[in-house]
Amino acid sequence: MKKASKKIAKKETSTPQATPPPQSSSSQSQSSSLSSGVREGVAWRWAFIGLAVVALVGIVRMSLDAGISGDETYHYKHAADVYSYYMSGGKDTTAVTLTQQNNMPSYGQVVDNIAFFVEKIFHVEDYMVVRHVINAICGWLAMLFASLIAFRVGRQWKAAILTLLLLFFSPRFLGHSFNNLKDLPLATGMVMGLYYIIVFLQDFPRVKKSTAIMLAVSIGFSIAVRIGGLLLIAYFGLFCAVLFIKNYTLRGIWTKPGSLLFGKMLKWGLIVVVAGYALAMLLWPYGLVSPIEHPKFVLSYMSQFAISIRQNFEGRMIWSSELPLYYTVKFILMTIPVAVIAGVVIYLFAGGLKKENRFETFMIYFAFIFPIFWITYTKANVYGGWRHSMFSYPPMAVAAGLGFNALINWAAQKVKKKLQVTDVACGAVGVACVLGLLANPIRHVISNHPYEYVYFNELAGGMKKAFGNYELDYYYHSTREASEWIKSDVAKNGAPDSTRKTKVVTWHTMSVSYCFRNDTADFAVGFARWYERGYGDWDYAIFVITGINPELQKNKSAFPPKNTAYQIKVDGKPICLVLKREDKSDYYGHRAMQQGQVGEAVAYLQKALAYDSYNEQALDDLIQIYSQIQMPDSALTLARHWAKFNRGSSAALVHMANLYFNRGDLSNALLTANAITKLNSRDISGLWIAANVYARENNANAALKNLNTILQMRSNFKPAYQLMAELYSKAGNRQQAQRIIEAMNSLP
Repeated sequence: MKKASKKIAKKETSTPQATPPPQSSSSQSQSSSLSSGVREGVAWRWAFIGLAVVALVGIVRMSLDAGISGDETYHYKHAADVYSYYMSGGKDTTAVTLTQQNNMPSYGQVVDNIAFFVEKIFHVEDYMVVRHVINAICGWLAMLFASLIAFRVGRQWKAAILTLLLLFFSPRFLGHSFNNLKDLPLATGMVMGLYYIIVFLQDFPRVKKSTAIMLAVSIGFSIAVRIGGLLLIAYFGLFCAVLFIKNYTLRGIWTKPGSLLFGKMLKWGLIVVVAGYALAMLLWPYGLVSPIEHPKFVLSYMSQFAISIRQNFEGRMIWSSELPLYYTVKFILMTIPVAVIAGVVIYLFAGGLKKENRFETFMIYFAFIFPIFWITYTKANVYGGWRHSMFSYPPMAVAAGLGFNALINWAAQKVKKKLQVTDVACGAVGVACVLGLLANPIRHVISNHPYEYVYFNELAGGMKKAFGNYELDYYYHSTREASEWIKSDVAKNGAPDSTRKTKVVTWHTMSVSYCFRNDTADFAVGFARWYERGYGDWDYAIFVITGINPELQKNKSAFPPKNTAYQIKVDGKPICLVLKREDKSDYYGHRAMQQGQVGEAVAYLQKALAYDSYNEQALDDLIQIYSQIQMPDSALTLARHWAKFNRGSSAALVHMANLYFNRGDLSNALLTANAITKLNSRDISGLWIAANVYARENNANAALKNLNTILQMRSNFKPAYQLMAELYSKAGNRQQAQRIIEAMNSLP
């Protein structure tokens, strides 16, 4: 009977009715509205898919034009070591041996390693192209998963489209997608992990195995990029705890259903974390050797990163370890689209704090606020803008996309009935308005490709205000274009000297050497510092303006130098210079000075200054010579001239302070010495000159204070020991003086 009844029921349900029952007008309206909503959802979905495809093609194509970042050659070399480690079955241990000279094993750099494997498999000669394309795909994936978060939370594809647009036209993020294989892939892994955490928690207590697998992959990938990916595990644990407390604990502590759900969440959480961590260790040779101790060591090592780099911030050169606490926050607010800032604020007042959205809002805002807060709170040693916290940016764009989506929905409800327009039309107008807010970054991307990452928004006053006050091309992207210009100039005008290779010097030799790798028969690449460039023999010089004193950059009379042949500019401001040697008098003068040929040196150096009175190398040498041949007034005149056009030059001030001291002008000597210390806290020259001034004024306490500071900074500076011993001996403390002499004599 049961089987028969089932067959009858099946037959009845499968038989169509000839005449459907009549519907009320309200039912027809609701049905029509639902059908219209479905069609609109499908339209927005296809629009998103189309836009995502265009973004992928666009970002990959744009990456082909990118230069080589400052760190790429280091990571490429380590990728080769990693390749050798795996291919030798672990016998080649270079990739897992951490030394003072090689800290690369501490980086997981899984994307660098993938790029190297691809290069080897397909035998690609221009391996930088492989790296850049793969990194561009990572950038696109970050944009994709951020957009999917917006869809998952906002429940509309329009929110995903807005997020994708906001991220793609975030010039800093887009620019780093071309060639930053350290910070950008971490952002990809973190936002991918955040997406799967949200999916996991929205679906819970139902758990899809595919979600758990992809979350584990996200965790493994992130840690295998950089150890900071461990933060994704902390996010997962925190958000699970918050959800459990919110949904279960507050409704009845330790009820049986609650305890069962807690056990299920804990079980899946452990499976995901363990699987993700294991994957990370498999992809990271240094972690694979010691899966517990090595990650612990690297986590501590990276949090106490010792390298400090001088940065141009607010018009002053400051050591990165001494940057103000607001450095990261200010740099973010200056360099992301104003539209993103506005969208983040809007979402808090346009639905983000509604009861049904609060948990997802908490996760998204926590994911970008906490890392920035922690960097600030711990006084982390950061530099190069905010690239170290780039992984916090995609969630910020998500919040902005959700904010604009909510605002557009609200506006549509207000106007669509009055104007008799559809939701799609209202949405399209809203998206167009957001694109209007992105007009400035869009213009920047189009006008300044491939230097998108050199971007300052309207709040910062754009490049006009940023030039000379903040770091611009700090990652040396422009050396590729500079190198290509030199090749074309030589091809057009001939080599400066046909009897030898054309000499090209630069501070960042690795990127320039790569650009000339196929031209070594005609070109030779060498090293030169900006402030020592006149001391060498070269034909062309490439200098990204990073590291050049801000005061000099702003002096239009002295900068760029007279022999500048080509400038790479962003919005009319130079980020890189190509110098072409027209006069070598500074080089000949320096060589003559080193050989003790004073008369010849003076003649050459005076000729160099006649050609360019702002030649700092010629000034430096001539001041030294004038000081040695008892022409202090001439030396002081040159030093004052130097300090006037480049007030950020500590070398000029050192000359002035010494000249003042030697002529007995102790007041000006001390004033100038203090200016040196203020200009560069790590330059002991000012402290040393001031100590000598205090000693001559019989102010032993002040002199000893300066000397102690010097020895804390440079413990092997023997003149400080000598002067300290003299001061103690003069004060009658011969035992202390003797101990200081013994300490000095024990130095290597």
